[in-house]
Amino acid sequence: MKVAVVGATGLVGTVMLKVLEERNFPLTELIPVASEKSVGKEITFKGKKFPIVSMDTAISMKPDIALFSAGGNTSLEHAPRFKEAGTTVIDNSSAWRMDPAIKLIVPEVNAHELSIDNKIIANPNCSTIQMVVVLKPLHDRYKIKRVIVSTYQSVTGTGVKAVEQLMNERKGIDGPKAYPYEIDLNVLPHIDVFTDNGYTKEEMKMVKETNKIMSDDSIKVTATTVRIPVMGGHSESVNIEFENDFDLAEVRSILEKAPGVIVIDDVANLKYPMPKDAHEKDEVFVGRIRRDESAPKALNLWIVADNLRKGAATNAVQIAEYLVQKELV
Repeated sequence: MKVAVVGATGLVGTVMLKVLEERNFPLTELIPVASEKSVGKEITFKGKKFPIVSMDTAISMKPDIALFSAGGNTSLEHAPRFKEAGTTVIDNSSAWRMDPAIKLIVPEVNAHELSIDNKIIANPNCSTIQMVVVLKPLHDRYKIKRVIVSTYQSVTGTGVKAVEQLMNERKGIDGPKAYPYEIDLNVLPHIDVFTDNGYTKEEMKMVKETNKIMSDDSIKVTATTVRIPVMGGHSESVNIEFENDFDLAEVRSILEKAPGVIVIDDVANLKYPMPKDAHEKDEVFVGRIRRDESAPKALNLWIVADNLRKGAATNAVQIAEYLVQKELV
């Protein structure tokens, strides 16, 4: 089992390597891939040194699986080349997500859609992943009509430059900016570029990706995505309107049994999920579970997950695990 990690030196790529190691993924050969300036350098995996290779070298080595986290343009250019070599690509960029011919996969929700013919598989947006893991078991039971979501997203979702901006501002250092405004002691209601309808691309990703992953275009979604000065994970305030009424105790029971979900919901003892709880964890955490008293058949939830792990690296590795388990590679 040969596995290439494309973008191995990036923020998500390094977490992919960490997750592969932690979960003891059954690979026999690791092929780290990065930009030309990194070729020849080494990364350490399970105590061994592996040289970083170029894209062309990696393709010639015909890996079974390639985990991509190197940006959309790189994916559009090189994923088809890996596919031609017989490799199954799991891509973390937005390049292939809304392509009707490409599966958009969250293993807890729709891994069963995968077949041996799916040679390019898209990993969804981080904020969508953590939401649909919670939505799916509730949709199966009560049928969701509408979702209103506001996100509180970590600077790590933007990348290393954003983390440096936050830390520099905190220390009073003037440095490179990832954002148009200060992020420390501030909140930016703006993630990705604005589109013609007044929503950002990040917001529209949550709308369209949710429908595709859940295989149900009848679910109405509206999103406001917000960047906040934290690290460790993304948080979401989610309001769900159902077709059918629900019992609050049953909702809790469903979520407690849902794969990949941990319920932290004990307000009497001030227990609820926070980014610090999710940091370096693979699960999705949910709390503040309560009926919406302003609308019938509506529920409020607070959802938190580590955006670099379940929101990116872990989800990709879980897809790879499913492919291996089902002998689809």
